[in-house]
This record gives sequence, structure tokens and C-alpha cells, in this order.
Amino acid sequence: MILVTGGAGFVGSFVVEALLDEGHEVRVLDRLHPGAHDGIPDGLDPRAEWRWGDVADAEVVAGAVDGVDAVCHQAAMVGLGVDFTDAPSYVYDNDLGTARLLAALHARRFDGRLVVASSMVVYGEGAYACDAHGPVRPVPRCRDDLDAGRFEPGCPHCDRALDPLAITESFPPDPRNVYAATKLHQEHLCSAYGREHDATVVALRYHNVYGPRMPRDTPYAGVASIFRSALAAGRAPQVFEDGRQLRDFVHVRDVAQANVLALTASGVGSGAYNVASGERHTILEMARVIASASAGPSVEPVVVPRYRLGDVRHVFGAPDAARRELGFVAAVAFADGMREFATDGLRHPVGRLAPYPGM
Repeated sequence: MILVTGGAGFVGSFVVEALLDEGHEVRVLDRLHPGAHDGIPDGLDPRAEWRWGDVADAEVVAGAVDGVDAVCHQAAMVGLGVDFTDAPSYVYDNDLGTARLLAALHARRFDGRLVVASSMVVYGEGAYACDAHGPVRPVPRCRDDLDAGRFEPGCPHCDRALDPLAITESFPPDPRNVYAATKLHQEHLCSAYGREHDATVVALRYHNVYGPRMPRDTPYAGVASIFRSALAAGRAPQVFEDGRQLRDFVHVRDVAQANVLALTASGVGSGAYNVASGERHTILEMARVIASASAGPSVEPVVVPRYRLGDVRHVFGAPDAARRELGFVAAVAFADGMREFATDGLRHPVGRLAPYPGM
């Protein structure tokens, strides 16, 4: 039996289906977070055992882990959020939820495989090289530069322009917003559990995931969903900065397959892996592909000189380790996946966050 936390969610539901298709027994624990759901979603796979409850509830999670052989921990609050008032909710869902899950596993003396959904946001800025100083790490971008439209980070030694590079798992983490900090803490908590219990712990650092079932009209969704929501409402997608930010967009079906491999492939060891396509595309390019393929009237994206201070300029992943050690290779091409996504259905969340207990 494999437990999937957050298995009714965007990524989790695809993981559940992929595991069931491989013949595994699956139990799901999901609290139906209103940032992603307005109730129990339609079309959940009836082959799974569905339990509705909060992973941060000690009694609920104790029952959910009973008898499981492997755990796929997808439950988390995602996205950059609205402002710092969201911090307690991120910590509750991501940090406390993970800690409660691990405490329940400890009580069962679980030593199976644990896969945790992490994110490329743990890196902060991506990797860069300076012609004069080689590989460098730029300092966080400041408001003065961003207000002046200077979006590209410069070399910290000479302020020259930098060349963005694909980031590898050996790159030191540098989380630059609350969500990123909690995702890294999830990794650290799970790694500590693995060392103490001799369990295999795999952290999958998702890059920009997109595809069907993304929640719409919410600041807690990814940028692809935000653009899709705008188009569905007849609005032009607003692209921040100058639209030249580089990202790696990976389809949710590929992400689900990476989870299946991490949970079931032989010879998998503990560690972190980029789950990425290996291709880089600009945010503006992505917006234009979705707009041109949308079912309604074509609306050209609009570049606006706005920014979010917690955003980074460029980050895209090197998927070599996942290919070598997990056997993962993304199969959905960018153009094909984005054209499909342009007409895919999105979920309708309630809206802003439900309060965590004690608020």
C-alpha cells in the first residue's frame, strides 16, 4: 500500500492515477485545501482508498499511515501567495504537516521509501557564469534596480552581465520567499527522518509544472494557471518584468511518472532530483503559446513593468541526475503540452486561504 498525501490535488491526482495504472494499492489523505478545491473534485479514481483529513492532525495521519509500505508526500500549500500574512499558513501546511506525518511514521517504525514533493524554488536564483569570474551567485535583486527596470542580476564582483546556466542538485539552496523556505524545511525534516530510520528519502524538485486540473483564479497557482485563468475570462495575460525570465516547464504527467519511478524503481538512493524537461523557455514565450492556442478569441499577452520581490530572474534545471538514477525522461514536448493546456479544464477554488487552526 502506498500513501499519497494531497492526492486529490493537481499533481497528486496524477500521481495516484499513475500508481494505480501500475497495479499498486493506493491510499489518499487530502484535506481539500480551499486554495485548490471548492469541494471533492469530480473524476477521482475510484480504485484508490480516499480519506478526507488534515495531514497536520495527529490522529488523522496516524490512521492514514497504518500498514503502508511507501509514502508519497504531495500535501503542501504552494505558490508565492499574497503577502507575508500567509506565512503562518505556509508553515502550518508545509512544515507542521510534514512533521506530523513523520512523527506518525516514526510511531509505526516505518523504514520504507518516502518521496517528498519539493521545488526548484529552494535554489533561489538559478546558476550563472561571469566571463571574468566564472561561476558566481548574484545577490538578491533590490527594489531600486527593479523599480528602474534593471531586472537582470549582475556579477557580485564586477557587475558585468551574467550568462544563466542550468542548475544542478549540488547547487547550494538559497530560498528567497516563505514558500521556498518551507519547501527546503520539508526536505530537511524528511532527510533527518531517513537518517534516523535508515529509510530511503527522495526529494523531487519540481520545476514549473503545468497541465490539466490546475486551480484557477488564485494567487496560489503557478504562472501558467494564472495566464490560463486570464484568457478564460477574456483578459490579456499580464507578464511581469520584461517577460524574458527563463524557466523549465514540465508537464504534470511527466511529474507523475517521476514520482512513480522514485517510489518503485530498484536501486534508488536517498537524495534530491530536479524534475524538469531539460529545456528553457521565457515566460513571455509560454504566455504567447497559450494565448495563440486558446479556445476563445486570441488575446496578445501584455508586458507590464511590475515585479514580485520574492521572484527570481532565471532558474531552469539540469535533469541529468534524475535520468541517470531514476530513469526519468520528460516525454511531453513544450509546444504540444502548452497547446493542450490552452483548452484544458481548470479547477475552481474557493478563494483565499482557510485559516489554520488557532488563527
